[in-house]
Amino acid sequence: MSATHVVADTAVLTGRSMQHITRSVDTIITTAVTPIAIMVLFVYVFGGAIETGTDSYVDYLLPGILLIAIASGIAYTAVRLFTDLQSGIFERFHSMPVARSSVLWAHVLTSLAANAITVVIIVLVGLAMGFRTSAGPAAWLAVAGILVLFTLALTWAAVIAGLTAKSVDGAAGFSYVLIFLPFISSAFVPTDTMPAPVRAFAENQPVTSIVDTIQALFAQEPVGSDIWVALAWCVGILVVAYLFAMSAYRRRIS
Repeated sequence: MSATHVVADTAVLTGRSMQHITRSVDTIITTAVTPIAIMVLFVYVFGGAIETGTDSYVDYLLPGILLIAIASGIAYTAVRLFTDLQSGIFERFHSMPVARSSVLWAHVLTSLAANAITVVIIVLVGLAMGFRTSAGPAAWLAVAGILVLFTLALTWAAVIAGLTAKSVDGAAGFSYVLIFLPFISSAFVPTDTMPAPVRAFAENQPVTSIVDTIQALFAQEPVGSDIWVALAWCVGILVVAYLFAMSAYRRRIS
């Protein structure tokens, strides 16, 4: 099967998955509206009481909100994959002259595209709420690259859940931990205000290094070693999740 055939099949199946998202009000509310509501709540209700060392709390908060939105979005990747498996659509595609790899990659690309749209919407809302940055094109590209890598890593973790879950709740359940992680990180408040055990966890989990890197890039400040720690977390999760996901996929289609 030629590479052109694989690309064409993947594009068609990605379009199919994207149509499912546009028709799902629940998906739109959970992945876009809810993170925006959290941002509005923290900026306008709690923001005045939180000392972050920045002039604007929305400037400090926005990176963490973006990560929460991505973690929410990849939960639906697992659900869509699980639903396809349960409906027998995988077997139907495999009985047709459709590239087998395109069936899985369509879900991965759908996750990247849907989360990219959500991130853009949230940034636009953030700008309307007063978010300002002096970041130049290189800094914006670096932020986009980190978010794409973070999305890709979590998406392959979602593929594992979608392929191995026994129920739709099980497929989506793993994402709750990911959504909760930003709340125990530097996303909402600086970690030096936390009790020692909580601070130790917050400073050594992946979200904090990613948030700190994006905050520094937006503020045009030195990122230090945070960017390398963030990249190491993202690449490490991506490699491990991809290997386990492909192993699970081969077992399902064998």
